[in-house]
Amino acid sequence: MFVDRVKIFVKGGDGGRGCSSFRREAYVPMGGPDGGNGGAGGNVILVARVNQNTLLPLRFHTEFRAKRGGHGGPSNRTGRDAPDTRIDVPLGTIVREEGTDIVMGEVIADEEELLIARGGRGGRGNKSYLSNTNRAPRNADPGEAGEEHWLWLDLKLLADVGLVGLPNAGKSTLLSKISAARPKIADYPFTTLTPVLGMASWDDTDFVVADVPGIIEGASTGSGLGLDFLRHIERTRVIAHVIDASGLSGRDPITDHDTVRRELDAFSPALSSRPRVIVASKRDLVQEENDPLPAIQAIARRDGLEVFEVSAATGRGLKELTQYLAESLRVPQEVA
Repeated sequence: MFVDRVKIFVKGGDGGRGCSSFRREAYVPMGGPDGGNGGAGGNVILVARVNQNTLLPLRFHTEFRAKRGGHGGPSNRTGRDAPDTRIDVPLGTIVREEGTDIVMGEVIADEEELLIARGGRGGRGNKSYLSNTNRAPRNADPGEAGEEHWLWLDLKLLADVGLVGLPNAGKSTLLSKISAARPKIADYPFTTLTPVLGMASWDDTDFVVADVPGIIEGASTGSGLGLDFLRHIERTRVIAHVIDASGLSGRDPITDHDTVRRELDAFSPALSSRPRVIVASKRDLVQEENDPLPAIQAIARRDGLEVFEVSAATGRGLKELTQYLAESLRVPQEVA
């Protein structure tokens, strides 16, 4: 099950108490203070793991509390620092404080760590209060409380290529042919209800392709699957716009193209500057008297885009498309 948004509670461990103690030995009537400091409480740390692709485990385990530091003891014994509590999450996880839009940070590289709740410092023992004016201090600190927060974790998939298009445009079938992914495929709208990732390769270039659930008019304001999955396109470096070019759907390819383009631009204007390619799918089903390809080619000329005719059934155009995507990704780009 794919889960890309969860709410969790985190608390850093409290610091251990400092000790108030005096040295007591035979023949040492005034040994002086020897209370040790408390240990530090554990931190709560987010850790990115490349082998995870969902926040599902955190849907059922929503509370994380680090352990308290050890208490100080007599004979200048310092309390033990508590171990850190680590939470494994997928790459691309963003952390926000509940009730605000403040981003605490994100993790985008394997084993990258992000501190999300700091443990408290250990309390000082009475030995730390010894001074020239106070030779027998009796006070000791209780230890500092650890930080605590309610947090939202949002996952934005880290994919190189995003397949976008209206429902039933052929995105899932295309992904299954150019990668090892096996998404659900059926002849009805919204077959894909969660993003699916697949690894594709050409020569020495490996890249991740994301099949994003179908976009409909109004998706940028929450219609259909809308905002739940549009954010997964934000980090893609190349957008492959898949259009049903069989002519059997009875839809106008220009209207279909412009609908998706408007929704992407409305959701994030930065997407307008991303490299984009049009994929005319289902070309094995086309009938000459109702061929939508000329209209799709007119769109490409208008927007200065490449068009690839493909057929998942016959394999037509798949190699050429994969090669083009791989070569596009070799060009350095900055993606937010």
